[in-house]
Amino acid sequence: MPASPSTARAINDRLALRLLQQEGPLTAGQLKQLTGLSRPTVADLVERLTASGLIAVVGESGEQRRGPNAKLYGIVADRAHLAALDVRLEGVTVIVSDLVGRVLAEASVPIGDEAGTGPAVEQAVGLVERVAKEAGADRLHTVGIGAPGLIDPASGDLRGSTGLPEWHRRLVAALQERFPEARVSVENETNLAALAEQRDGAAQDRDTFVLLWLGMGIGAALVLDGTLRRGASGGAGEIGFLPVPGTTGLPSATDCAGGFHSLAGAGAVAGLAAEHGMAVAVPPHAPHAAALVREAVLRAGPASRAGARPADADPSAERFLDALAERVALGTAAVVSVLDPGCVILAGEIGRAGGDALATRVRDHLARMSPLPTEVRPSMLGGGAVLRGALLTARERAQEELFAPPER
Repeated sequence: MPASPSTARAINDRLALRLLQQEGPLTAGQLKQLTGLSRPTVADLVERLTASGLIAVVGESGEQRRGPNAKLYGIVADRAHLAALDVRLEGVTVIVSDLVGRVLAEASVPIGDEAGTGPAVEQAVGLVERVAKEAGADRLHTVGIGAPGLIDPASGDLRGSTGLPEWHRRLVAALQERFPEARVSVENETNLAALAEQRDGAAQDRDTFVLLWLGMGIGAALVLDGTLRRGASGGAGEIGFLPVPGTTGLPSATDCAGGFHSLAGAGAVAGLAAEHGMAVAVPPHAPHAAALVREAVLRAGPASRAGARPADADPSAERFLDALAERVALGTAAVVSVLDPGCVILAGEIGRAGGDALATRVRDHLARMSPLPTEVRPSMLGGGAVLRGALLTARERAQEELFAPPER
């Protein structure tokens, strides 16, 4: 059944807007070439999108030709302002961007354990207000939040979770109250990191992959056939609870002690480093386990990342990295045997600190444990992956609404 004229117009408009988003300003002729639409159809959609305030003339093509230069059309970036938050146990980072994702302002605020729930929420909300003002945003259209913990798929709310401060759960409601016109949503930090790696990082060439988060806790994000999978209860990837050999017990429904977390969480990594004589001075509030891994990589020497062992390599650092890689491979092998993702990205502060050196070792151990060929890659986006993922989801949500055809 052929599409109705209004549906066809909506499809053409969305296509043109996506091209302008991806390619930047374009002339009507370039839109015709990229879309394959006729000249009159392109002229009509340009007129519609201009009248709706979504695109505007932003310059001229500068082509050397007879007659006037062609007009360049671009998305009206300040049509909407977006905010993205990376919420951590120790504080919050906020960025505010325009509709095309250009960052206009950014800031962070530490929130210590001594802060009460109310003051902590007020600090976080106040930071969003300050960054929005600095960005020149009179109001926010969409706010995307990345936070540790489970997201209820029915309500979209952050569930109560042991170890997470109460202000995390109250932040969404407080932001919605302070910015009543904004669309506020929260997503698990590991899922957002995976979306960012898929769009701009280590998984750009993969439709199916697993992102393994190695940090204070252990988690995974599953992207299968191009789609992020959250699971029936929102708990897909909670592999800290995965029973693995080498622990002193089994995890329970309320405590992941005895699971994979006990082998590869930050506390376990620090303990493993101590067993191998690794020590490093760490500033207050800095991730201790990540600093130990980073120091081990330096002591092992850059040549070790390619599989060689330089003469001046520190044997204790080598043994520590190899033991850590074997632990990480234990949990990874279970995930690989069920999902066969073909690619695993090591992220989180420990995964980032290990870089190629840890990824190479995990790959080698994994190859001995599993018959399924699996690439192991380090994150390319570093500590900004969660924030970038939150901004991507906020931008897509805003564009879905703003680029939707008007109701008739």
